[in-house]
Amino acid sequence: MAQIIIHRGTVKSVKGKHICVQITQASACSSCVAKKMCNSSESKEKLVDIVSSEAFSYRVGEEVLLTGSVEMGLTAVFWAYGAPLLLLMVVLLATLQVTTDEPLAALMALVGLAAYYGVLYLNKNRLTRKFSFTIKHIK
Repeated sequence: MAQIIIHRGTVKSVKGKHICVQITQASACSSCVAKKMCNSSESKEKLVDIVSSEAFSYRVGEEVLLTGSVEMGLTAVFWAYGAPLLLLMVVLLATLQVTTDEPLAALMALVGLAAYYGVLYLNKNRLTRKFSFTIKHIK
């Protein structure tokens, strides 16, 4: 069974099928009783865009629950950080093997990263459907 990520949030705006929800992302330290004595606790306000055909039923200021799977989060981290790192290393090492020209290898690795992020950008609609939270009313 997949683990679920749950965030409480507040609806900030509703436009068409898009619902903008503000959540507070807290570090593990922020719930600690000693956080006032420690400088390492932190929390951040984040805005999450949810696409839902039920958007008309949400009102600005309403408290909602956002849910997503841990697997979805880990997959998103891989595509955002893991795959680009692997691509960078493979292109860098392959170019060094072929040419032994370090500046060229570095340039080719950066060009490979630019192309990778360009492909991600072109597929943003598909990725948005795959990596999205679901929204629920709090009763």
